[in-house]
Amino acid sequence: MDDIEKQYARTFQTPSGRAVLQHMRKITIERNLGPNATNDELRWIESQRAFVRQIESFVARVTKG
Repeated sequence: MDDIEKQYARTFQTPSGRAVLQHMRKITIERNLGPNATNDELRWIESQRAFVRQIESFVARVTKG
């Protein structure tokens, strides 16, 4: 486990950090663009989603083990 993963976990396991991460999830992973979304919009939202998932995976790795 990398030290940076521990830093992310410390940051996002606080009450404020959990609230921020939940908000990030809501505006990225849970967001639907619709059928008229452009290729650029789809690529942008997928990049954002990947970043939020990466943070979530850091937190999960540290807290589970």
